[in-house]
Amino acid sequence: MPGIVVFGRRWGIASDDLVFPGAFELFIRILWWIGTMILFTYHKGHFDCNGRGVLHSYVVGLLVVLALIILSLCAIVYVSAQGTITNPGPRRSIPALVYLRALLYIPELVWACLGAVWVSDDSRGCDPATVGAVIAAVVASWIILLFTVLGVVFVFDPLGNPRPQAAAMEPLGVRDMESNEGTQFLSTARSLAVKVWESRLRLLCCCLPQDESHRAAFSSIAQLFSGFFSDTDLVPSDIAAGLALLHQEQDKMEQSRDPDIVVDHSPSSPIGEDLETELQKAAHCMQFAAAAYGWPMYIYSNPLTGPCKLSGDCCRSRAAEYDIVGGDHLGCHFSSILHSTGLQYRDFIYVSFHNQIYEIPFFVALDHKREAVLVAVRGTLSLKDVLTDLSAECENLPIEGVSGACYAHKGICQAASYIYKKLVNDGILNQAFSIAPEYKLVITGHSLGAGTASLLAILLRNSFPTLQCYSFSPPGGLLSKALADYSKDFVVSVVLGKDLVPRLSIPNMEDLKRRILKIVSNCSKPKYRILLQGCWYELFGGDPDDGPTEMDDRREEELNQPLLGEESLMIRHSSSYQSLASDDSPAHKAAHLPLFLPGRILHITEDGPSRRSCFSKVRYRADWSNEMAFRSILISPRMLADHMPDAVLRALNSLTSERPFSLCPSSLNNSQHNTI
Repeated sequence: MPGIVVFGRRWGIASDDLVFPGAFELFIRILWWIGTMILFTYHKGHFDCNGRGVLHSYVVGLLVVLALIILSLCAIVYVSAQGTITNPGPRRSIPALVYLRALLYIPELVWACLGAVWVSDDSRGCDPATVGAVIAAVVASWIILLFTVLGVVFVFDPLGNPRPQAAAMEPLGVRDMESNEGTQFLSTARSLAVKVWESRLRLLCCCLPQDESHRAAFSSIAQLFSGFFSDTDLVPSDIAAGLALLHQEQDKMEQSRDPDIVVDHSPSSPIGEDLETELQKAAHCMQFAAAAYGWPMYIYSNPLTGPCKLSGDCCRSRAAEYDIVGGDHLGCHFSSILHSTGLQYRDFIYVSFHNQIYEIPFFVALDHKREAVLVAVRGTLSLKDVLTDLSAECENLPIEGVSGACYAHKGICQAASYIYKKLVNDGILNQAFSIAPEYKLVITGHSLGAGTASLLAILLRNSFPTLQCYSFSPPGGLLSKALADYSKDFVVSVVLGKDLVPRLSIPNMEDLKRRILKIVSNCSKPKYRILLQGCWYELFGGDPDDGPTEMDDRREEELNQPLLGEESLMIRHSSSYQSLASDDSPAHKAAHLPLFLPGRILHITEDGPSRRSCFSKVRYRADWSNEMAFRSILISPRMLADHMPDAVLRALNSLTSERPFSLCPSSLNNSQHNTI
């Protein structure tokens, strides 16, 4: 931290990132050197075959080159392990060692070519074991060279060009952001960052059509990403170390919390509401939300029986029996929906698997068990859905009868508008209610589908006052406060454990970035130790780390500048660094509009010890919570697993049936989070 500067540019790794790759290569090189020495000793330096002189020179030279490489790697590993993330002073010799190591690739390349020539021209009459050993050495050399090239490509930073010479003469922290030169430099850097992120998105989504809507989405997402990363000098390993430290810090705070503290629940929760009834309704709707994912989720949830059940249905033609729009030519999606929901063909009013950016699949069916016209919206399952998710800036969404600022997540808002037009303008809901006029409208979805379902319910609320929406694991950055309060009368959001997505919003990500910067700046351990201890803690548990910090006595004004004294792309008034001094710093004020979860929030957590064996029973508890309990991202091994639709469905079924499940991954889970 920041990226190491060698060969006239900045790279995507720091000077303390060479411990693990250097140690791995050192291990390989030592084994290689020992094998070569055994070969040389076995023949006592005399090879009785054609080209013996070339072979002798090759083996002796290889021993020398390997010895030099081993010495250079020892120095790199030792120096890279010194200092801390924010104290690179003891590692200032790393660039010189990297240059030395790079120079040693030249004789290694020459010796690899020499070995290849000997094998092809002069190896006749030699011991097959000797020939095989030389071939192995040549192949190993070329493999290492290949992986070195791939590593260079991987850590290449397109934004790592050196600064203009006039700017390079100024030390870090001298230039004022408010000056014309500083402002121009920052503007140029950010414009370049936007172009780089646009190129990355186009490359990642090269299979998608490059039309105007996709280009606009790429540009919007690129501006979001470049703005988020532009004011820090973190490299990926710094983020990994910060997350490991944050996880242990959160667990330490959780363990020290008084267990007798009463958790405040949502003041909007109706007094005396039947929680069990809501759980039963939620468990029923979750079947439809999970079914909307089609055959991938059905196979994932039923790996043994799913393929057999679908194999006889996928290629059967039923075009006359129901109306399917787009993306299900073999019928596998629809067949899996039938198996998951237990509905009949005649119960489906409309099924769409059409998928474009801002246009996501959904289906409309008659749920006779609950006497409802049910609209189920699919969650993220394609690159187009990911682009919809990442279009996270705010868009105005005026709703009649709602006072206050009304805005929402742009991508999800447009997806909800697309489905709204289909349901209303194409007469799909009219058709459904003409068949069952006494039924009520229920909307459901998971993840992206949950956010879309919530916004769709808000759009339809005035036309269908009795509608209900069940939103499972919705994205946190969804609604303005006014819309979130308005939706509490008809939307129920269900969140499982430490699920990341309901806590994911731009303000929360900014807060996470600030906390990572703060915790790595206060850690007195080298990065390799942080990562090793973090991996051990995630896999095997133990007590959270409680080591000393090196910045406890650091003057507050020093925290207002980027953390390192070496040259950086950062300038003094970076808001991320200004906010390190205090949580109440003016720079810590929200730079983005706050967004909240929809409706009333039903939070499900595991009840019992934080870590358990793979075959122990898992019991859940459900409580009403509020949106403020999800204003911070919690780091946990379960933060992604708790988002999976099968995990949410399993927890709901467990709560409604009172049958605990055996769930091996829960052995990695931590105790339920603090909702205060």
